[in-house]
Amino acid sequence: MTDINTAKANIETVGFLDVDIDVNLDLFAEIEKLKKEKNAIILAHYYQEPDIQDVADFIGDSLGLAQQAEKTNADIIVFAGVHFMAETAKILNPEKKVLLPDLKAGCSLSDSAPPELFKKFKEKYPDHLVITYVNCSAGMKALSDIICTSSNAEKIIDSLPKDQKIIFAPDKNLGAYLNKKTGRNMVLWNGACMVHEIFSLEKIVKLKIRHPRAKVIAHPECEAAVLAVADYVGSTTGLLKYSQTSEASEFIVVTETGILHQMQKASPGKTFIPAPPNNSCACNDCPHMKLNTLEKLYLCMEYEAPEIQMEETLRLAALQPIQRMLEISRQYGL
Repeated sequence: MTDINTAKANIETVGFLDVDIDVNLDLFAEIEKLKKEKNAIILAHYYQEPDIQDVADFIGDSLGLAQQAEKTNADIIVFAGVHFMAETAKILNPEKKVLLPDLKAGCSLSDSAPPELFKKFKEKYPDHLVITYVNCSAGMKALSDIICTSSNAEKIIDSLPKDQKIIFAPDKNLGAYLNKKTGRNMVLWNGACMVHEIFSLEKIVKLKIRHPRAKVIAHPECEAAVLAVADYVGSTTGLLKYSQTSEASEFIVVTETGILHQMQKASPGKTFIPAPPNNSCACNDCPHMKLNTLEKLYLCMEYEAPEIQMEETLRLAALQPIQRMLEISRQYGL
């Protein structure tokens, strides 16, 4: 077995683990043991692989995960998601150790909004308030007035005066959907999620023809043409709840496939069909989310690395718009 100090140094340097694991090791049992020994909590996004979801203490979308990170009493937060999510947990918990199984688990949407470029964009609209989708870096959050998620974005926008000018970043598809829903004319940053951008409208329509009773349910990060054929549009949690309460028995799910695991667990008698992308694949996975594995999760907890670090000035600047989001969410019971 690799020396613990050498392993930790390697993890922090390269962001992944080159450590041998005993093939006979029960990773589920070991992870549960480490959680108790280290007073650690595992927060997992719906897009994680099923094994990680099954071992997590809380599974949710970006809003739910931020709320859990805010109130946890754990000493260590292990974030099974992508980098901006772990950053958010660290912003809310500076005194806690926040771990991410693979530091290379980034986000195409977050990458589409470099803070230095957005700062110049923002300067063109000095009288605009900035609402930024949580899928962004700490640097972007620090340039924002309010953070939002797909679960609470509409409520946050509606809480502002109708004449308030707004910049919405970084997702242009979500922003366009919200403009339509709220009747606003927000200025949109030109960013997008690689997963939700490549769904094939043609293939979804063909699936609908083959499954005429199926409900098409889609995430608002999808392009407008795809949302136009959806029976329901909502956040990841919204999609899950809709699939539970709907009388339909079949669903064409237009978002990352990780959510299907929870849908199937919650409604075992229903059929969930992943919407295909505009390529040869049968379903649409986020390559960044899927960098995390059960093995990396175990080793991350064992060696307590990689750890998210952040300068205090940046953390405090990013904290204010997150707190405003959480306050508005509490106000509306979200």
